Amino acid sequence: MKLLLVEDHKDIAGVIFDYFEIKNYVLDYANNGLQGYELAKSGHYDAIILDVMLPKMDGLTVCKSLREAGVDTPILMLTARDTKDDILTGFAHFADDYLVKPFDLEILDSRLQALVRRRKGGVANRTLTFGNLVLDMSTRVLQREGGRYSLNPSQYTILRCLMQKAPDVVSKDEICDALWGDEEPDSKVLRSHIYQLRSLIDRPFEHAYLRTVSKVGYRLIAEGEE
Repeated sequence: MKLLLVEDHKDIAGVIFDYFEIKNYVLDYANNGLQGYELAKSGHYDAIILDVMLPKMDGLTVCKSLREAGVDTPILMLTARDTKDDILTGFAHFADDYLVKPFDLEILDSRLQALVRRRKGGVANRTLTFGNLVLDMSTRVLQREGGRYSLNPSQYTILRCLMQKAPDVVSKDEICDALWGDEEPDSKVLRSHIYQLRSLIDRPFEHAYLRTVSKVGYRLIAEGEE
């Protein structure tokens, strides 16, 4: 696996480097956001580890700028802040996952592997359809009523699970297992992903497909069904 680490704290960067080099990962390194942006834009990486607080260009700006430039490499953000607003802000800037410092290196590794698996799992040339939703599983692009929406790996995985079982309910445990396997994060991370997905595919339209089933999970509701 080839990783890009963008982290200005030398001690943290050193620990991450030591851990992943022992596992025979290939790592490139940037100690500021601008350098990290340039490397991520021009290089090929399986995943990017991106700190939020960086000199020259902060991590949120780096993440959003990469997505706007068409870079879809999975991005895991590192931050010392763990409030709901901080997490939502990270996902709003198109991060795929979020890890709070201090963190366990094995958990970091597992999260990265999960992101890479999800990305590789989306290469089949198939589509899923439910109502006016059409999900291209090769490009992770959702079409709805003429609009096209590029999904990050987490959004794609959630929507794929929902469309494959629609209109049946998909439990929170099923979604978490698809996203993180045995390394399930705090429950508010899933809620943040759902919030971002709902904002993307439902907010601009009169009919809301994505519904919460209290204490159980989530489902897609066809038009006319309430």
